[in-house]
Amino acid sequence: MPSQNDKRNLKLDLTIAASLFAAGLVVSVMSLAQIRAESRMQVAQATPPLQGMPSEEQSKVPAEAEPGGDRPTTPAPEPARPDPQTQGAATKPALPPAPAEKIAPPIEKK
Repeated sequence: MPSQNDKRNLKLDLTIAASLFAAGLVVSVMSLAQIRAESRMQVAQATPPLQGMPSEEQSKVPAEAEPGGDRPTTPAPEPARPDPQTQGAATKPALPPAPAEKIAPPIEKK
C-alpha cells in the first residue's frame, strides 16, 4: 500500500508539473500574440519607380544612313575596355605555388 508520504510527494510533483505546463502555455500564447501584432504593423510596400528627366543623349536618335549620302552624325557605341589595373590582376595567381613535398606524383592512366 502506498504510504501517506508517497501520496503527498505524488501530489506535489503533479502540482509542479501542472504549473510548469501552464507557464509554458502562457509564454507560448504571449509569443504568438506578439508575432501577430508585429506582422500586422509591418506591411510590405513597394516603392514607386524613380522618375527623373531623361538625358539628352538618350533622346538623340542617330541619323539614318542613305546610300551615297552622309554618314550618321551620332557615333556608334564603343565596346567596353577593361581598366589597365584589372588586366594585370587576372594573370597573377591567387595563391603562391605549393611546396614540392605537398605535390603528389601525376596519376597514371589505366
